[in-house]
Amino acid sequence: MKTNHLSAAQYIELEEQFGAHNYHPLPVVLERGEGVYVWDIEGKQYYDFLSAYSAVNQGHCHPKIIQALIEQAKKLTLTSRAFYNDRLGLCEEYVAHYFGYDKMLPMNTGAEAVETALKLCRKWAYEKKNIPENTAQIVVCENNFHGRTTTIISFSIDPSAFNHYGPFTPGFTIIPYNDVAALEKVLNENPNVAGFLVEPIQGEAGAYVPDDGYLKQCFNLCRQHNVLFIADEVQTGVARTGKLLACDYDEVHPDILILGKALSGGTYPISLVLSSDEIMEVIRPGQHGSTFGGNPMAASIMMAALEVVREEKLAENAFRLGQIFRQEMAEFCKDSKLASFVRGKGLLNALIINNEEQNDIAWHICLQLKDKGLLAKPTHTNIIRFAPPLVITETQLRECIDIIRQTIRTFE
Repeated sequence: MKTNHLSAAQYIELEEQFGAHNYHPLPVVLERGEGVYVWDIEGKQYYDFLSAYSAVNQGHCHPKIIQALIEQAKKLTLTSRAFYNDRLGLCEEYVAHYFGYDKMLPMNTGAEAVETALKLCRKWAYEKKNIPENTAQIVVCENNFHGRTTTIISFSIDPSAFNHYGPFTPGFTIIPYNDVAALEKVLNENPNVAGFLVEPIQGEAGAYVPDDGYLKQCFNLCRQHNVLFIADEVQTGVARTGKLLACDYDEVHPDILILGKALSGGTYPISLVLSSDEIMEVIRPGQHGSTFGGNPMAASIMMAALEVVREEKLAENAFRLGQIFRQEMAEFCKDSKLASFVRGKGLLNALIINNEEQNDIAWHICLQLKDKGLLAKPTHTNIIRFAPPLVITETQLRECIDIIRQTIRTFE
């Protein structure tokens, strides 16, 4: 039932007129979500196969998470960190045990957490490793995506991310992804490397999965050279890839772990950095913080969201259904003129479209998918990312696979 007084075109025009044009959304105006579904203002139902870039792992408006939000919102929302509150300490203990770390440092957005990890790594390098002041290097990978702040885009190789935003922050060395030898060369040649920042799977690059053992070999190299292994699991963490963390596939326990997105099940901006006592102790009162980071709302929501992941076995569901998705799509690709191959882990997957002319066919496929009731977005022109909420059932997934196959066939 339509309850809005504006049309979809009018809502879109409002954003066009009064909002900065920093996104290019699909032309659909959503007003409600539940589980794996979202509905537009006309009442049309869609499968959500983006999950707000893996923030809605627990499904839209999960009742347990919403209840935690409502109950806390009625009592206390924000104190700043000038005072203690009755939720943060409980949350810190819960999360530290949940992920196997000594301490957590709460922030709000993924980019904030990445910035926090960079500061923590550098400070550790100067105070613990005794690297000369202002010489620390952090190694990063080509085609990375860690956020949009000025420091983070300083080590991006994507012109759309960094053009006309300089001057840039120094102190980063860029090497190819999935190249152990490249990391080893840098570590052998530069004694001032403080850390290695890596995505276990490169999400924005199109669910690019490295070779088995890559993370473990890099972790071991970091150990040998007294360099911190920093995993950005903002998108891949919290069960998205079929394990609690994507690093779990290589049995790697990062020195610094960065999480965000699904920590709240898509209800509230929450991010954090996890590490050991020895590393975290270099941050002292007044040296880093956030007005909203660690607020009681975030603490209550985070505990509920992580309980849902464990209680509903979302990692296990993502692992099983991800295998089905890739098997079915791999079979489809064998006979498809457009779909080249599928890759991913768990329910973070990408379909690569044979798009040698770099046209916008992937975008038009996504428009057609929308018309058929499935929402997805292309990345890097010819890659379509498929990442539904982890509460999806096998029956629902197979229905979506049929929609995807039928849609692509209409373009062949």
